[in-house]
Amino acid sequence: MTETVRKYSTTMPRDVAEAARARSGLSGPSACVAAAAARQIERDDLSDIIQAAEAEHGPVTDEEIHALRGQLHHACRG
Repeated sequence: MTETVRKYSTTMPRDVAEAARARSGLSGPSACVAAAAARQIERDDLSDIIQAAEAEHGPVTDEEIHALRGQLHHACRG
């Protein structure tokens, strides 16, 4: 199944546009811009999930974050 695409015009600082063009290779700067937009949407969605969880359960403490990072570090090391 082929994904439908649309053409848009965007405006951005010259240095950002040149960096996107330089890094995009054969796929072109549109692929770089699309990937950046997709990442931002994922981050926004994650932020919404975190806000909803914190509204229901309260904010996560620094101690909880530290403990969970320790568990992840241990799990990744096997």
